[in-house]
Formats: sequence, C-alpha cells, structure tokens
Amino acid sequence: MELTSLKGLGAKRAEDFKKIGIRTTYELVRYFPRTYLDMTRRVSVREVMHNDMALIACTVISVEAVQTRKNMKIVRALLEQGMDCFTAVWFNTPYVAQRLKPGEYLFYGRVQNYYDRISLVNPTFERLDENNKLKGLVPMYPLKAGLAQWVVRSAVRSALEVESFPTAIPAELCQKYQLSSLSDAFHAIHVADSLAETDRAAERIALEEYFTLIAAFKLIKGDKEEARLRKYAVTERQVADFEKRFPFTFTRGQQGAVRAIYDDLTGPTRMNRLLQGDVGSGKTAVALCGIYMAVASGHQAVYLSPTEVLAAQNYGLLTRYFPDFRVGYLAGASTAKEKREMKAALAAGEVDILCGTHAVLQGDVRFSDLAFCVCDEQHRFGVAQRNALGEKGDGADVLVMSATPIPRTLSLIFYGDLDITTISEKPAARREVSTAIIPERKYEDMLAWIRKEIGRGRQAYFVCPRIEDEEGEATGASELYEKLRAALPGVRFALLHGKMKEKEKADTMSAFKAKKYDALVATTVIEVGVDVPDATVMVIYDAERFGLSQLHQLRGRVGRGEEKSYCFLLVGKESEAGTARLNILKTTSDGFLLAQKDLEMRGGGDFLGTRQSGKFLTGIKNLKYGTNVIFTAKKLVDETFERRLNLAEVRAAAIKKYESLKDVVLN
Repeated sequence: MELTSLKGLGAKRAEDFKKIGIRTTYELVRYFPRTYLDMTRRVSVREVMHNDMALIACTVISVEAVQTRKNMKIVRALLEQGMDCFTAVWFNTPYVAQRLKPGEYLFYGRVQNYYDRISLVNPTFERLDENNKLKGLVPMYPLKAGLAQWVVRSAVRSALEVESFPTAIPAELCQKYQLSSLSDAFHAIHVADSLAETDRAAERIALEEYFTLIAAFKLIKGDKEEARLRKYAVTERQVADFEKRFPFTFTRGQQGAVRAIYDDLTGPTRMNRLLQGDVGSGKTAVALCGIYMAVASGHQAVYLSPTEVLAAQNYGLLTRYFPDFRVGYLAGASTAKEKREMKAALAAGEVDILCGTHAVLQGDVRFSDLAFCVCDEQHRFGVAQRNALGEKGDGADVLVMSATPIPRTLSLIFYGDLDITTISEKPAARREVSTAIIPERKYEDMLAWIRKEIGRGRQAYFVCPRIEDEEGEATGASELYEKLRAALPGVRFALLHGKMKEKEKADTMSAFKAKKYDALVATTVIEVGVDVPDATVMVIYDAERFGLSQLHQLRGRVGRGEEKSYCFLLVGKESEAGTARLNILKTTSDGFLLAQKDLEMRGGGDFLGTRQSGKFLTGIKNLKYGTNVIFTAKKLVDETFERRLNLAEVRAAAIKKYESLKDVVLN
C-alpha cells in the first residue's frame, strides 16, 4: 500500500520517506527503531559525565547557522536548563536551523564537557508541548533531513493498522513450538512497554526472516551431485612445480587446500568448494594453483572479483604468475571496443584466463571451454551470481573464497551446498599488527605521531562507519575528511566511499597505492582484498559500532609490507560490553576465534552484518537477537521439508522475498 493512503500523510511527506528508502506501508513497518528512550531517565546536564549519551529536557534560547572557511555548515543552539546554560552543535546539517525554534525541547545526544563548557554534539531533538507528552518507552528511528521522530512514529502506528503480517512458518509448527503471532511482534517492536517485550518481538521477527532465507537456500541447493564432464591432465608434480613460483613456502593449510582441489578435479563429480581463510592466510595463492590445474590441462579459467579495484589487483597477479598463458581483463569500465574484442577472443578460445568483475556474468560473455571458476570474496556475491558463473561452462568446477571467517556451525547453514576447506594459519612472513584503543585525550598525540609516520613515507587509512553525519549517529567520512585536512595541513588526503562510481573508486584506490595520496579517509569499502604495502596505519572511528570480524578485516588492510604496522581503535560511545570486545581484538589476530567471540557477544544479527550496508537480511536491520534464532529457524526449515508441510506456500514466500536469491549475500 502506498504511503499516501495513510491518513494525514501527503505527497510531500511521502517524498521525505522516500529519501530513507521507504515507499510503502510494508517497508514502513519494517523500518525498526535503532534504540529506545526511557522517558523516566531524563537527567540534569550537570550530572552527565563527559562523552556520555544523555536525555535532557531544556529550553532553546536561540539558534544560528554559520559556514566555516572550509565550507563546513554548522548550526549552534543556546540551551538552558534551570540555571545552567550550554550549547548544541550540528555539523553539515543546515536544515536543523529551520526545524529548531525557541521553546521547550527534549534532546538526546553525546555530551562534551571541556572545562565546564558543556555541549551536545549532533543530538536528536523533539519539541515538548501539551500535545506531545512523551511517556514510557519511546522508539527512536534513524533519520535524514525532512523527517522528525514524531512524524515517523505517527506514520508507523497508522501503517500497523492497515498492514497484514502473514507467516511463512507452517501453522502446525507455530502451534507446536508456541510461536507468538507475527502481527503481535511487529506491534510490540514499535509500541512497547518494556525492553524485554521488544527483545521478544525482535527474536520472533528475526526467526521469520531466517526461516524464509534458509528455506530459500534449501530450495536452490538441492541434493544432487553432478557427474564430472571434463578431465584434467595435470600431474601432482606439475602443481608442486607451480607452487615454487611463489616467493614463500606454502603452509600446511595451503598445501591441504591445494590437495583437496586436486582430488576434486581428478574425482568423479564436479567440484563446488568453499575456501575459507583468515586475513593474509594465502587463499589467493591456492586459487591460482587451481587455475593452473585447469589451464595446464588445456582448459579455460575465470577469476571473478567484486570490485574493479580488486579485479585490477588480481589481473596483475595473474599476468605475473601465468606468463606462458593468455590472460584477459573484462570490467564495467572497459571500453565498448575492449569488451567486444575480449568477448570474441573468449568465444574463440584465444584467452586462457579471464579476470573481471560482474561484467563477466553478462549473458553475451561466452567461453569456448570454461573448466574452472574462482569467485573471490564470496560474501559480496549472491548465490545466483555464483551459480551463473559456474554455468558459463558445462559442468565447470567452482571455487568460492570467503575472507570473512565464519564458525563452522553457521557455514553449514549458509554454505550447505559446498564442501568447505579452511586455512587456519598464516604464512610465517606475515607480520603482526599492533592494536591499541586510543582514548579521546590521546587523539591529538595520535595524529601527531601519524604525521611523522607519513613523513617517513608511510601511508594511513582513516575509516568511518558512515558516509555522512546523521543526527545522533556515528562519525561521517565526508566531515572527517574536512577535519583531517584542517588538522594535518600538508598531508595529501583522498576520500573513498560506496556512493562513488566504480571507476572513481578504482582511480582513487590506484592513486593511493601509487602514493599520490598519503592518507585515505574511507568507509568500509576498503574492508577486503585491498593490498597497499606502504600502508602501515589503520585508524577506525566509532570502533564499538563494528563487529570483531569486520574490525579484523579492516586491520588486515595494513601489515602487508615489510614495515611494522599499527591499528588504532577510537571509541565514540564507551560501554562495558564495547570495551570488552575491543580488548579481545587487542589480544588476538586469530580471525576464527574473533568470529566465534563476535557470535557469542553480539548474536547472529550483527555478526552476519545486518547492521552494515548490503542486501542480506535487510528485513531485520537494527534488530537485536541471539544466535539461537538462527538455529531455531534451521530446525523449523528442516522439519518443514522433512514433513513436507505447506511446501508450496514456503516456496512462494522464499521466491517472493529473495527473487531467486539474487540479493542474498553474506556481510
């Protein structure tokens, strides 16, 4: 149902909702609160410790908007609570000046207290008057310009009254396991009396989402093994000789992985294998050995990468290690002429190895004898995309690689159609990265130290969780880019984020690798695969917002050269649980151990990336739930299929939700 069908919600307001990706009442009721405010916990501004989040009722005295020399737009408000005067400040959110007027307000945000000069930084706010008496537990939604919290709350309540909430879980199982109604859960998550009630509601909604997802995986996997159609003539001696081309000795894990691939390729059935390894474990070298087995046997191979930055990097590796074979490149940024010529050469068998991006998956890309497919960074691709790659060759063998360590219990749920090989150790030459949590009082000292490192020819990453600042939210890359340029004059900064065009991202990354820039301010687009040997410093802002596995991936972007490398974790919102997680990261570099800890401490939702960008499990973004939900969903799916309960309805729900799994990716 369109939003404009809701009472009191016109076309202009519908456009405001469209800016945050909401066009229908279905999407609106699935726009979950990021937190809840307990109205009984309002505090005096004088009671709040520095850097704490606080809920403060006060009076707005005046508001002014200013623009700095660096074109940063700042809004300042003078606030009063009893005898105390303090300020609120917003960066790059000029619309606040129009929305905020003198009067009584409720503010929620981070308090800065320097020498009794108190200010709130990027707080959310809501007017208090006789018609808006906030009580009890109040949901707070992530917002952008044009929307206020009360507008979203009102619209959500209206949408709850007109939306229906059918469940894909068979009624027999809902009754057997005493599952609450999905409708009750959606109402509770938006209109609750207690946090315990919202927790139960979040688990029920997450259970529904995982049930549908796992059912969809089960439908696409099937149980059949495909007989091998193509023979490989390569010998074990030839493979061993190829391994000697690398400037390091393979670890036992790498040797075992190569052996598993060789056994698959010389066995009776088609290979469908997941190669899982920690940061720096040498998965790429193993994949190149698999490619060698194919091309040395006279067949073609393809290496698929998720971005042009990684594709170009892998193309360089392939040309270096396969000088006796014809290596081609195909990406979205290739010219029309280059694409035509490459497609013709592939079809004619004039290219032995193709390296490329999603462009390889186009229907008009045909091979003469494709035998071996490598899908790099599997978590960036959908299952259907991986399958489409394998279908480019009749009975082609497929090796998918994941740089995100995932506990085996979850691997078996989400990768049940694959044989799993894990490389647990790292090459001896890989240097450990020193990791430290930097308190705010040491921030300036850290920047001064980084300036010295850059002066010695080193490079640095500065990573944020968001592109732009939002009300009450985390540090934004755009604002940080401007701040760092002002704080470190003479240092050449570049900005990189997901909204940039693919070619622009690739050009920026290539320029950084070529040392045309000293430092890169980025979002998590640099999370995997990027290899810049001279980058020795990684600074992660609002580190408590990331999972341990993602922090570990980011840390893995440094320590790739001969110099000592460092990772600095900056905490935006201190908490006992957040500090405990970050201390674990300081003490270990074992990605699988960190993944297991992440799973135990944050639950399945955050571990699998539902709070990060991406299309995987978007229906439960912002929800908090435990890992038990995933395994309960798996049990329900298994029982549904074993007993053949409502399979037609389950299939219809899975297909409707995931459209042949094109959008199913693991973060």
